Amino acid sequence: QVQLVESGGGLVQAGGSLRLSCAASGSIYSINVMGWYRQTPGKQRELVATITSGGSTNYADSVKGRFSISRDNAKNTVYLQMNSLKPEDTAVYYCNTNGRAGLKSFDSWGQGTQVTVSS
Repeated sequence: QVQLVESGGGLVQAGGSLRLSCAASGSIYSINVMGWYRQTPGKQRELVATITSGGSTNYADSVKGRFSISRDNAKNTVYLQMNSLKPEDTAVYYCNTNGRAGLKSFDSWGQGTQVTVSS
């Protein structure tokens, strides 16, 4: 079983920065895509950014130029650097990753970390 532990959320003023981290642990053989999603009450979870094992990235239009995703494959960890934060970035941020653990594939979610941006 693969577990994800997120950290780095909190309260920040508009224009500020935060860095989220998500570490995967367990009997991991390989990790394909790692990503961040976010959700606000009453809305569907939406993609923020993803990064493949080869380093290719994909961003939601709303965060392009402000957020940067990266990963440390040796540590099975993905990061999300969030700059120029806006009140509309307020949400619970979830880490997601998929790959193989032993002979089985996995697709795991973190528990979520709250990001609150005040105006």
